[in-house]
Amino acid sequence: MAYYLGVDIGTSGTKTVLFDVRGKVIASATEEYPLYQPQNGYAEQMPEDWAQAVIHTMAAVMQKSGVDKAAVKGIGLSGQMHGLVMLDETNQVLRPSIIWCDQRTTAECEEITRRVGAEQLIAITANPALTGFTASKILWVRNHEPEIYAKCRHILLPKDYIRFILTGEYATEVSDASGMQLLDVPNRCWSETVLKALDIDPALLGKVYESPEITGYLTEDIAKQTGLQAGTPVVGGAGDNAAAAIGTGVAEDGKAFTTIGTSGVVFAHSSSISIDPKGRVHTFCCAVPGCWHVMGVTQGAGLSLKWFRDEFCLHEKETARGMGVDEYYLMDKEAERSPIGANRLLYLPYLMGERTPHLDANARGVFFGLSAMHQKRDLLRAVMEGVTYSLRDCLEVFREMEITVDQMMACGGGGSSPLWRQMLADLYHCPIQTLASTEGPALGVAILAMVGTGAYASVPEACKAIIHTGKTCSPNPNAMPIYEHYYALYRKLYPSLRKHYAELASL
Repeated sequence: MAYYLGVDIGTSGTKTVLFDVRGKVIASATEEYPLYQPQNGYAEQMPEDWAQAVIHTMAAVMQKSGVDKAAVKGIGLSGQMHGLVMLDETNQVLRPSIIWCDQRTTAECEEITRRVGAEQLIAITANPALTGFTASKILWVRNHEPEIYAKCRHILLPKDYIRFILTGEYATEVSDASGMQLLDVPNRCWSETVLKALDIDPALLGKVYESPEITGYLTEDIAKQTGLQAGTPVVGGAGDNAAAAIGTGVAEDGKAFTTIGTSGVVFAHSSSISIDPKGRVHTFCCAVPGCWHVMGVTQGAGLSLKWFRDEFCLHEKETARGMGVDEYYLMDKEAERSPIGANRLLYLPYLMGERTPHLDANARGVFFGLSAMHQKRDLLRAVMEGVTYSLRDCLEVFREMEITVDQMMACGGGGSSPLWRQMLADLYHCPIQTLASTEGPALGVAILAMVGTGAYASVPEACKAIIHTGKTCSPNPNAMPIYEHYYALYRKLYPSLRKHYAELASL
């Protein structure tokens, strides 16, 4: 039997999972590490912490599994996207990594837009300049820490720093590189135009591979530390969302997934390049060679329900403890007692501003239509429906871009709610499926390792063999037209409030 490692280098910790060639979990291990916030709006981590977590979890998985090291045929890497790792000429880390959620680079985003041009930037990188992306972080270091920038000889993303630790190779792959804002996304290579405009030396960047390609081999030193075999192939892997797509079987046209975690993501596969000229959704190269994905983001998805739970559901928390159930289960049951439309109550889930489709950091949450007759169950349902309307907004942008979705997976904490899945089905007008496996990114990159080392001929073939669906929730034809009336009103609210959001922010 052949085995494959999937390593997911996340923000809170690293999870390493050993799978067999059918995708069955053999062993797993997780190690957490800290996040540092030296100033308001800053977010940094130590790359050395990631490296230690990867080595420790690999070793733990090999020890737990008892699998012969020669039977491990490949390694795939997934990771948090956009983080900046800078190495000097001796390969030492020059400064803590500025990670994806850092917000210090507003001025640098303006500089990028000015240097490249707004339209040309979207045409090449498929996205407007965003504070989360890597290019603005590079410029920030150059502008604020010139002595560090002068010493920099290599720029890597988080998972690609781990690739260097494992193999000694400076490399990346197309899905993660798409989030740097230096890649020509339509042509899947570094953009000479953008690099020249930003005065960034292309020699600082690693070689770009497709996600299933072998990028290097495990070194003798790392093999000794992990209990693996030297020379084990390491494939390109993928950024976290692209890896999750493969781990959910979203590898062909018509397939998509919705994740309701703290934020919400709607992600769809496309075999042809499609870019929103308004920059409302991200278009990246995906982990299937020669294909792309589009991704819309709702900032305050599961966060909205968590906020409501923490502030207003103390009774449900106490009851749930006494019953030995999850408080979200009781909140679901309570929300079910309110009708569609929550007795004419709408919620805008903009607790943290909004990305898709508004790109408005000033937007804030709203209950619209609140009256003395409303009960807690109405507010609960309104929150869940409001998040679903916002996710539908993402899907509407896809439809404008002629991205077809006829099969949707539901993932994340919200995806475990039968009520929320039914809302998604009724508002998306398509069946919503769950997955038999919940390993997501780790399974996705293990599948890429299987393809890269020849166990399967292609990523879609591997997904068909390995990914199995669980429950299916079909749209309710009686509910769909009712939701459409409320959704039409929901869409009118943000345009009416936009200028007032900016006024509120200035007070």
